[in-house]
Amino acid sequence: MARSGIEVQKSTIKALFFRELRTRFGKFRLGYLWAIIEPAAHLLVLLSIFSFIMHRTMRDISFPVFLLNGIILYLIFSSIVNRSIGAIDANKGLFNYRPVKPIDTVLSRAFLESVIYLTVYILLMGCIWAAGEHFVLLDLLQLALSWGLMILFSSSIGIIVMTIGSVFTETHKILPILLKPLYFISGVMFPLQSIPEKYWPFLLWNPILHAVELSREAIIPGYVSVGVSIDYLAIATLCTIFIGLAIYRTREEAMLTS
Repeated sequence: MARSGIEVQKSTIKALFFRELRTRFGKFRLGYLWAIIEPAAHLLVLLSIFSFIMHRTMRDISFPVFLLNGIILYLIFSSIVNRSIGAIDANKGLFNYRPVKPIDTVLSRAFLESVIYLTVYILLMGCIWAAGEHFVLLDLLQLALSWGLMILFSSSIGIIVMTIGSVFTETHKILPILLKPLYFISGVMFPLQSIPEKYWPFLLWNPILHAVELSREAIIPGYVSVGVSIDYLAIATLCTIFIGLAIYRTREEAMLTS
């Protein structure tokens, strides 16, 4: 029985997902556990350092919870985008198979990064709770929407940079330079309310900041971030998806035959 296009794409993304997982982590002694250990260790070091420094300045808020609900979303974005830029080169030989498209390589990598960081988030939040830094899941829907929209937004940006990178190879060098400032303007290390209000109109153009602050609102009692909006995050995501797919459509054949 012939399968629909969506079913074929789902099977392709699933196969690429397991291929990527095996290629990246299958060669280590700890195997696939390394997919969780590597980012978890990175985050634990950051939590240890900055919790010690910032504990006195944010006494009313658990800084480990605050930091984790900011940095994880930023890392999801940066990891998906950085992995997307090299997706074509890493899977070029598979394009000889008709079902495999360039967009599938980005989606599979985005799915893998999302699974890894979601697992790390749950584990580290559990560790934080066990350490006595209690938190309350105030709004599960808002938390899920923040994460879901951030993943879709990141995947769309990934499609854009993959497509542009297939034309301009300099993108591989420029992209890391462009991503670094986002770490400092996405609210990873500070709440929006700590910034003078006159700068908010500039910072609030950044969808990552909205996702980070909404995530914190959903899980930190008493944390309110004026100016952020789930509607803005959704609109920015939909616009990025449209732009990404439009750009990709114009270059798909060229990417398959290059």
